[in-house]
Amino acid sequence: MSLNLEQKKALVGEVVEAIGQSSAGVLAEYRGMSVEEMTRLRRTARAEGVWIKVVKNNLAKRAVKGSEFECLAEHFAGPVVLSLSEDPVSLARLVTDIEKDIKNFRISAGAMNGSLIDAQTLARLSKMPSREELLAKLVGGMKAPTQKLVSTLNEIPAKLVRTLAAVAAAREQA
Repeated sequence: MSLNLEQKKALVGEVVEAIGQSSAGVLAEYRGMSVEEMTRLRRTARAEGVWIKVVKNNLAKRAVKGSEFECLAEHFAGPVVLSLSEDPVSLARLVTDIEKDIKNFRISAGAMNGSLIDAQTLARLSKMPSREELLAKLVGGMKAPTQKLVSTLNEIPAKLVRTLAAVAAAREQA
């Protein structure tokens, strides 16, 4: 399918917009993947909040020019799919899981903070807790001392009430 100039500009603009909202990107070769596998990949990516698109290499090179993903430009060769995400852990988890499940999906290169990362680094990144998990642990850690203080302060009047109740029960029996 050949694109006219306006469609190419729109596609490059879409990629540039996705790049502006992303902190990590991965290129993967998809040669030989079936339509069902590609559909499953796109569905999973959408659920994880990962932007994924097959873009012509020349258009992709134009889109990454001047961005922190410019280091990927030399890796745009052959049929590659571009994956971008704001959360590097979810992106790494998605592509490493898909690479294990689909034999024709092979990670070519990744980029984060303006530098290239390889498949081993992505595999290590995929084993890290997600942003939401880390935030939950942080909030739990911050909440624990406050909760302990409140329960300790609450125990003082509760102990007084229990003591008074025990004294009242002892007087009624006497």
